[in-house]
Formats: sequence, C-alpha cells, structure tokens
Amino acid sequence: MKKIRVGVIYGGRSGEHEVSVASAASIIKHLDRSRYEPVPIRIEKDGRWTLADRAPTSISAAEVIEQARLEAARSIRPGLEAHLVAHPGEETVLAIERRSGSDLEGRATVTGVGLDVVFPVLHGPYGEDGTVQGLLELANVPYVGAGVLGSAVGMDKAVMKTLFLARHLPVGPYVVVLRHEWQKGMQETSDRIAAELRYPVFVKPANLGSSVGISKAKTPADLMTAMELALQFDRKIVIEAAVPNAREIECAVLGNDDPQASLPGEIIPSREFYDYEAKYLDESSKSVIPADLAGEQIREVQQLAIAAFRAVDCAGMARVDFFLARDSGHIFVNEVNTIPGFTTISMYPKMWEASGLSYPELIDRLIKLALERHGEKQQLRTSIT
Repeated sequence: MKKIRVGVIYGGRSGEHEVSVASAASIIKHLDRSRYEPVPIRIEKDGRWTLADRAPTSISAAEVIEQARLEAARSIRPGLEAHLVAHPGEETVLAIERRSGSDLEGRATVTGVGLDVVFPVLHGPYGEDGTVQGLLELANVPYVGAGVLGSAVGMDKAVMKTLFLARHLPVGPYVVVLRHEWQKGMQETSDRIAAELRYPVFVKPANLGSSVGISKAKTPADLMTAMELALQFDRKIVIEAAVPNAREIECAVLGNDDPQASLPGEIIPSREFYDYEAKYLDESSKSVIPADLAGEQIREVQQLAIAAFRAVDCAGMARVDFFLARDSGHIFVNEVNTIPGFTTISMYPKMWEASGLSYPELIDRLIKLALERHGEKQQLRTSIT
C-alpha cells in the first residue's frame, strides 16, 4: 500500500516557536512508518521555509531553546529552502537548494515534493490564525485542524468571546483595549477597567497562545506594567476579570461535523497562574487526568466544550479551556485552542489517552478527519456552468 506523505509544518514566526518544534518532534516520532512518510517542513523565526535536513527531536520547549543555542554557536545552517506552491498541482512543495559559486553550475536546483496531507503544528500568529490554512486552501491540499475562519477566530480572543456570547455560553467579564486607545488615554482606560472588572485582572495579547505575554495585575501600577508587556506582542489586548478561587479545567474535542469530547483534565500550576514558565520551563506544574469532578460537572464541561468548538466553526481538533469557581461551582468558558500543544505530555493527547484513544491512534484519526473534510469540499461546485 502506498504510504501517505504527511507534511509536518512547524516552527513559525511567533513567540510559540519553541513549543511548536517540540510538538512536531513528538508527532513525527509517533507517525506509523508502515503507513506514513513524514516530511518535516520548518518555518524559521524570520519566516523562511526550509525542508529540514532531519526531523526535530527535542520534546520540550526548554530542550528546543538549548538546541537552538548550540546550533547557533556551531553556525549550523538550516536545510533546503522550501516554498509551498499556492495553486493546485501534483508537486505541492518545491525544495530549492542554494549552490555556491564553487559548484559546477553555480545555480540553484529545484526538486518537487508532493504531499498527500499537511499537519500544521504551528502555534500562534502566522500559522494557527488562518494564514497557513488559507495558503493550503489555495494549494488545495488536505490539512489537519480548523479551516481559515475557525483558525482566525480561535486565535483572536476578543472575537472568540463575542461568538461565545452569541451562543449564550458562560463567559467571564472582560474588556478589549486597542493600542491607540491605551496610548491616547492610559489613565481613563485604567479607571474604566477598575470600574468594570475590579482587580485582580488578567492582561492578555488577543492573538497569541501558550500564555505568552500574559500577566496578572492586582493594582493599577501592575496594570501599567502588564499592558506594556502585552502590547509588545499584539495591538489588541483582552483584560479579563479573575475568577475567584478558580480551578483550571481543560477538555479535548475531536471530530468534524459530529465532534466528541474527552474526559476533562485539570491543571495545577506551580506558580500563581499557568504562565509560559509554568507550562514549559518549570516542571513543578501538575496535571490531573481525569479531573476530580462530579459526574454532572463532567457532562457540563463536555457539552460546553462541544458548543464552544461549534461556535467558532472548528474542525478536526481543539482544546477548550475553562475556569471553575470553587466557591460557587460556576463554570466559565475561557478560550478555544485550535492547534493545542501536541507532545506526549501535552494535555490534549493525554486527555484522549485517558478517554481510551492512544497517541498514535489520535494522529491516525486526525489525518483521517483531514482527508474526509477535504474529500467533501472536492464535491462542491466551483462553476455555475
């Protein structure tokens, strides 16, 4: 049987580059070589696409950072430069090898590499936000995960919350502030946040994940510092009222038109909240899977997870994050992650493992869902004649 050639796109131009590399390393390692042929496609931090000389092996963000430091010290150059052809065709990816003047021809050689399906493992802007998905749509290539709309909405926390509210999902109080609004009237905006939300609040870049650029502000002075950090990553900032005495609950969703929800899990952060360091660099944070919830709470989380998945037009996979107020028992939908972390110790695959679906089986299912969705789109008419 012909192997399915899977292009795994990873890295990217966002602050989540290292997390993406670790996720890709795990996916490539666990692809069944009797059925799949992985093609590692790395996007460097400057935006260049390369056909990697070797697949990534680091399975944590900390390892990726250290590996990058060693490669920079040894001046290791990336693999062959690659370009995705943005129109339907047999050869989906072109690998371009740059030759030096000392070579016989002194010219670049071009080799075509066809892909059967693409597995984007890009976290954050320029990958999880619909940009790469749009390129893959133009190339008419099947790909894992949400489409252009679902990816874009899933990245923008402000628009996402608007759609959650339109579907009457429980969302905590929040305020959206644009850079120009903040710069024009910091004190007025700060007073409005204090009046509408009260402290403490969480300050987040609207279009980023992995807790990059997020701060907890307990005072107006903290807010100033938090806004300064968040605005380094985005022009749109979401400020959320902290749920008092909250538990952090997550649930994995899998499917296209008939999505299913996993058993929920719980994050117990090693720090005051689950920031980037607590997620990827500090090994003291813990996850409890399945979460210690009553049966009714489990069902509510699963129902809300599927409703949130549908509200933003997701497909394939998503991890839905919640806050559970210990005092009142109220559950609040926080956000949807359309390309969640995908190492073997990441919450998304671990929740499915606890639900009876192993890591390799999960990858198989996601690829099958991508091919099914693409096949359905091929049946649509593109002309009225």
